[in-house]
Amino acid sequence: MTFHFKKFSIKQEKTAMKVGTDGVLLGAWSPISNSPYNILDIGAGTGLIALMLAQRSHAEQIDALEIDENAYEECVENFENSPWNDRLFCYHADLTAFTEEFFEEEEYDLIVSNPPFFTDAYKSQNASRDLARLEEALPFEELIECSAALLSENGIFSVIIPYKEEENFISICHSFGLYPFQITRVKGTSETEIKRSLLAFSFKDKQPEISTLIIETGRHEYTPEYIELTKMFYLKM
Repeated sequence: MTFHFKKFSIKQEKTAMKVGTDGVLLGAWSPISNSPYNILDIGAGTGLIALMLAQRSHAEQIDALEIDENAYEECVENFENSPWNDRLFCYHADLTAFTEEFFEEEEYDLIVSNPPFFTDAYKSQNASRDLARLEEALPFEELIECSAALLSENGIFSVIIPYKEEENFISICHSFGLYPFQITRVKGTSETEIKRSLLAFSFKDKQPEISTLIIETGRHEYTPEYIELTKMFYLKM
């Protein structure tokens, strides 16, 4: 099954985590106001977010990190088949090992992650899906500590997480000297509860800009804000 966007396609037969709204939101929303020279996508899956950022930015180097072998293989294939294959590279590696190897020689201007987030005692019969979805596979502390080590002085660290984890995640970031400057809380419709938090951090401590994004007014009827955010990617927007 291949998912086609306007300028690239995502092959996702072997990957546990398919193309979803969370990844698209993060790829479209992540601030690139610091004109990143290089970008790191942690837990890249199919490579969706890295590919979206390749389309949006002029970054010369876009690295991705993926620990699951099937996802890694598809990510590499999706990168190779894209218009930006000369700027994209995927590492088959564990985040901590990667950080220990590169943190003294590599600093990233933008680090993005759609991290695993089933912190509840959730297990399915699919080991790869569990690895992709379970927070214990990549604890928030490890993600934040490694990102802080790999981030350049004026860098941006950008994530999408469940709204219920927002306060805890921001608190952990504070302990590593990272502060939110942009927060967008995502709701399915105006009537539903806030489901996700899009968070962007930097080393500068300032008052964050906070907003709410509503995706739909009705089934497959998208709000102008969501269309504006995603129209350069989705075929039918």
